[in-house]
Amino acid sequence: MASCKATDAVYHVELPPAGKKLRELFYCSHMIHSHIAHFYALAAPDFVMGPTSDPAQRNILGVISKVGLQVGGEVIKHRAYAQSIQAAIAGKATHPVGGVPGGMSKSITEEQRKDFEEKAKSCVEFSKFSLKLFNDVVLANKDYLNIITGNVYTMKSYYMGLVDSNNKVNFYDGDVRVVDPDAKEVARFKPSQYLEYVAEHTEPWSYLKFPFLKKVGWKGFTEGKDSGVYRVSPLARLNAADGMATPLAQAEYDKLYKTLGGKPVHATLAFHWARLVELLYASERLLELCQDKEVTDPRVRTIPTATPDEGVGIVEAPRGTLIHHYQTDKNGIVTKVNLIVATAHNYPAMQMSIKKAAQGLIKKGTAASEGLLNMVEMAFRAYDPCMACATHTLPGQMPLEIVIYDSKGEVKEKLSQNLG
Repeated sequence: MASCKATDAVYHVELPPAGKKLRELFYCSHMIHSHIAHFYALAAPDFVMGPTSDPAQRNILGVISKVGLQVGGEVIKHRAYAQSIQAAIAGKATHPVGGVPGGMSKSITEEQRKDFEEKAKSCVEFSKFSLKLFNDVVLANKDYLNIITGNVYTMKSYYMGLVDSNNKVNFYDGDVRVVDPDAKEVARFKPSQYLEYVAEHTEPWSYLKFPFLKKVGWKGFTEGKDSGVYRVSPLARLNAADGMATPLAQAEYDKLYKTLGGKPVHATLAFHWARLVELLYASERLLELCQDKEVTDPRVRTIPTATPDEGVGIVEAPRGTLIHHYQTDKNGIVTKVNLIVATAHNYPAMQMSIKKAAQGLIKKGTAASEGLLNMVEMAFRAYDPCMACATHTLPGQMPLEIVIYDSKGEVKEKLSQNLG
């Protein structure tokens, strides 16, 4: 979707209403399947099974065994619902091909709309169940709540996220809003203006760059208002917004801030709670769009006629703000690309969160047990990072050694390349 929006801008083309709604419908489905996967497979094991539990049980299978096979079936079913909607609209659930400059490649039928509507209703109910599970298992456990709100997993930073005209969270479209560690707005800009607000620092020990707020400056790996470090994420979106655009999600938004002491919340582990609030919003918004008969309008694309040149597209990826910036020649051949993905935005904060957790948990005389090290990992895992898509490197060679043994275990041949 970020790429689609960037190419729209490159070709200076406006989408017809049905095309825009269909894209957002598709994108809400994407957020649903991704948020379900992260919470149940990556976050829930730490809370349902316990952060120091046996790693053989601290996984999605352990969670299912504890909460019941029926719940496991609902997890799989609703991820499948969301992905089936994506595939129906855009050809494939993963690496979809439906988006084109100016809109979508095809419309949907009334029969498909009705099918999506029933699936959306079910997703709303499953989202409500997931929040109840979080309430019963995590919030009702004083020890877990203390872990979430404790200093070990707390970091004060700026926050960034897309908002609509009413400053409500929006995944697909809007302005980028930035608030400071006191929740005061310090910037609001259009996607095309991002270079006026964001710069990137480099370190010799990492291929990944370190974005920071230009107007504050790079002050190193430090937290607080004097540091240019900011965060993107489900919680960052909630912190940067004034609320949610759907009623049930708004009620959960209010509960989150009431429970955790008001805005903004700096607790890194609260990313998981915010993710569930967003799951409910995505499901509600999906249902709204499915009930809008205009989504079946066959006019889902405006054919570009302008000469292509340059464009920026921004959406909220599941793990945070995603920026695509393209420059092309007059034939539309790409000449320059800049991508800042959510993991890159969060990279400075991830370094700091991991260090703070390690220093807070690993003390002199304390054995660095597997459970303790997992609690350090929890500071990393909350960001839902994708290091592969964040790293800007194509080294051109791959160090590799292959050793071939016979049936007796004797080396028959060695093959290697680029071992230097």
